[in-house]
Amino acid sequence: MKKSVLFFILLVFMACQNSNPLLTEQQTPFGVPAFDQIKVEHYMPAFEAAIQANQAEIDAIINNPAAPTFENTVEALDRTGELLDKVVGVFFNVLEADGNDEMNKIAEQVTPMLSALSDGIILNDKLFQRVKTVYEQKDDLNLNPEQMRLLTETYKQFAQNGANLPEDQKKRLMEINQELGLLSLQFGNNVVAETNAYQLFITDENELKGLPESAKAAAKEEATAAGRPDAWLFTPKRTSFTPVLQYCENRELRKELLMAYTTRGNHDNEFDNKDIIVKTMQLRVEKARLFGYSNPADYILADCMAHDAKTVDEFLQSVWEPSLEAAKKEAAELQKLLDKDLPGEKLQPWDWWYYTEKLRVEKYNLNEEELKPYFELSNVRKGAFQLATSLFGLQFEQLTDMPVYNPEVEVFKVTNADGSLVGILYTDYFPRAGKRPGAWMNNICNQFVDAQGVDHRPVIINVGNFNKPTQGNPSLLSMDDVETLFHEFGHALHGLMSKATYKSLAGTNTPRDFVELPSQFMENYCYHPQIMKTYAFHYQTNEVMPDELIEKINRSNTFNQGFVMTELLSASILDMDYHKMTTTEAFDVNAFEAQSMEQMNMIPQIITRYRSTFYNHIFTTGYAAGYYSYTWSAVLDADAFAAFVETGDILNPEVAKKYRRLLEQGGTRDAAELYQEFRGKNPDPKHLLLRNGFISE
Repeated sequence: MKKSVLFFILLVFMACQNSNPLLTEQQTPFGVPAFDQIKVEHYMPAFEAAIQANQAEIDAIINNPAAPTFENTVEALDRTGELLDKVVGVFFNVLEADGNDEMNKIAEQVTPMLSALSDGIILNDKLFQRVKTVYEQKDDLNLNPEQMRLLTETYKQFAQNGANLPEDQKKRLMEINQELGLLSLQFGNNVVAETNAYQLFITDENELKGLPESAKAAAKEEATAAGRPDAWLFTPKRTSFTPVLQYCENRELRKELLMAYTTRGNHDNEFDNKDIIVKTMQLRVEKARLFGYSNPADYILADCMAHDAKTVDEFLQSVWEPSLEAAKKEAAELQKLLDKDLPGEKLQPWDWWYYTEKLRVEKYNLNEEELKPYFELSNVRKGAFQLATSLFGLQFEQLTDMPVYNPEVEVFKVTNADGSLVGILYTDYFPRAGKRPGAWMNNICNQFVDAQGVDHRPVIINVGNFNKPTQGNPSLLSMDDVETLFHEFGHALHGLMSKATYKSLAGTNTPRDFVELPSQFMENYCYHPQIMKTYAFHYQTNEVMPDELIEKINRSNTFNQGFVMTELLSASILDMDYHKMTTTEAFDVNAFEAQSMEQMNMIPQIITRYRSTFYNHIFTTGYAAGYYSYTWSAVLDADAFAAFVETGDILNPEVAKKYRRLLEQGGTRDAAELYQEFRGKNPDPKHLLLRNGFISE
C-alpha cells in the first residue's frame, strides 16, 4: 500500500480518535466493540470514514505499478475493509436486535452508500482486469488449495456481479442494487412496525379459558408495562400468540391473533409491503436478464450446490408429496376432534395448533406445558454448551465485565481444551420493541489471518425472541424454543471454529444450501435422551426430567411432521415461484400467492409458514430463491447424524473430529467435496424420511 494511502487513513483516524469509539482501537477485552461507549451519533461519521478508508485501500491496489500477482491483488483485496467490517458488524447487529427510529434513518442513508461502494469495487474495470490477469495465470502460480479457492471465488464474484457487462448495463446494475437495498430495508422495517403496532387487550379473564397461568402472567406483565394493569396484552410476536393458539378455548381469539400475525404488511396502510414486493421482483428479474438469465432463481442458484431452479423444483417435489399426504391424514384426525366440540364446523388454520395439542395429550399423554418447567433457558443453553464440550472439547466461561448494547445480553469466552481462544459468543434471547422477529446468528467480527500471520478470532452473536422471565419465574422454553436455541448455536459453532486464512471464505461464508447443515445438525441432539439429561432440569426442584417423559417426547417426534414439513415446504415453493418469474409486469401479490398455493394443492387447514408480506427471509435477509436450503440441508444433517448413530455412540470422538474439520474449513473448499470427505459418500435422503416417520426401515 502506498504511503499516501496510509497517511490518508491515519488522518481519518486522528480526526475522530478523540470522540468516536468505532474508529479507534479500544482497550476492551479481546478487542470486542466498545458497545458501552458507542452512541447513535457515532455511526454516520464512522461509516463515512470507513467507506473512505476502504476506497483508499481499493485505489492502492488499482494504482499499484507492479504487475498483478495473487499477493498484491487477490489477497490484498480480501484484506481490505477491516475498519468498515467493524462498523457494519456493530451497526447492523444492533439495528436488528435493539434498533430505534434514529438507527432506521441512518440505515436508510447508509444502505445506498454501501451499495455504491460495493458496486464501485465489483464494477471497476481496472480492478477486474488485475484479478482476471491473475486468474488466467492460476495454473502456473503454485497456489495452495485455499489460495486457489480464493482466486476462483474472487473472479466468479466479479463476473457474476457485472464486471463483464458493458458500461451502460453496469450503470443500470448499480441503480438496481441501490434500489433493492433500500426496498429490503423498508420491507423489514414495515414488518417490525406492523408487529409493534398491533395490541390486543383482553379485560375479561373468561375469554382466556384454557390458557396456562404462565402465559397469562406474561400477558399481564405486558399489559401493565403498556399502562393497562386491568388487562392482558397479546401481540403478533410468537411468544405472545403461540400459547393462545395451542391452549385457548376461545376460537375467535385464536383466529384474531393468527390473522394478526399472518396479515402483517398486508393492510393497505403506510406499512404495507405489497408494492415493495412487486418492485423488488421487477428489479430482480431485470437484474437476472442483465446476466443472461431468464429468471432470478437460475441467476442466484448458479453458485449453490443445487445450481439451478429445475434441480430445486425436483428436490422440493420429492419431499412435498409425502409431506402433504401426511398432513392430510393429520387434518382428518384433527377434524374428528373438532367434530366433538363443534359439529358441522370445518377445521381452520386457527384450530390446528389447539387440536394438535389435544391429540398430543390423547396419543402420548404429553402436554407441552408439562415440559416447560424442565426447559429453563440458562439450563438449556448450558446443555448446548456441554454438548459442544463433549463433541469438540470447547470450554465456555461467562464474562460479566464485557461491554454490551443492552443489559439483557450475556457474553462468553470460548476456548479449546488447551486453553487457546476459539472466539467470543454473545447471546441475546428476549424480545423487545426494537428487535426484529425470529432468531438468528451473526458475525460481529469475522475470523481471519492477517498479513502478519495473526489469527483474529471471531466475535459471534446468537439472537432469539424467547419468553422473558415473569415475576417469580425464570424464562421457560417450549420444545420448539429448545430446538431453535440449539439450531442457532450450531450456526455459532460454525462461525466460532473457523480456521480460514481469508475472511471471505471463513465460517458461514458457504453456499446457502450448505450453511444450514451445522445448525440443523445440532437439532438432532436436543431430543436425544442422553443429551436431554444434561439440560432438562425442573426449575423448582432441580430434578432431571423423568425417563418416561423423555420417552414420550421421543415417541412423539414424528407427530405432526406432516404439518411441520408442509408449512415449511409451501414457503419454499412460494419462494421459488416468485424467483422463477420472467416478466417485469406488475402483479397482484395476494393473487400470486393464492395461485401458488393452489398449484401445489395446499390444503386450506394450513397457512404457509411465511406469507409474502412478512417473508423476511426472501425479501430482506438473503434467502431469495434459497428457502429450500433448510430442507436441502435437512437431508445433509440427518445423514451426518446417522454417521454418529451408526457407530453406536452419538458423541463418537473420531466422527466428531472429522465433523469439526468440516466446520473449520468454512467456504475454503467446495461444499459437496467437504461433505463427501466427512461422510465417505453422498448423503442418503432416507435418513430424513425415516426421522420424519414418512418411511420405515
